[in-house]
Amino acid sequence: MPQPLVEFLWWKGCPSWERALADLRAVMAESDLDPEAIEVKRIETDADVQRESFFGSPTIRVDGQDVQSPAEGEPMGLACRVYRRPDGSVSPLPDPDDVRTALRRAGQPAT
Repeated sequence: MPQPLVEFLWWKGCPSWERALADLRAVMAESDLDPEAIEVKRIETDADVQRESFFGSPTIRVDGQDVQSPAEGEPMGLACRVYRRPDGSVSPLPDPDDVRTALRRAGQPAT
């Protein structure tokens, strides 16, 4: 599978960004992708938020697609992000299965 563009966007006020980045690297390695190829982007200003359409830290995108679409009406900003898990719970980290799905989807030919 060709290496997709994987972006990791984070804000320094988020306490879970380091764990999220470590989890992302682990999922990429298990998917036979280079975890060092992740584009890590620190979001520091409101201008960064607008330019990157940043819905909170951490945000992971694969080939430009968020691994979990933000909830309708969710504001952009310098804040911690909340992810919704399949069981209905919430977490500061994306579900690893959502990341795996996004990576698999990126490796499939367009139809």
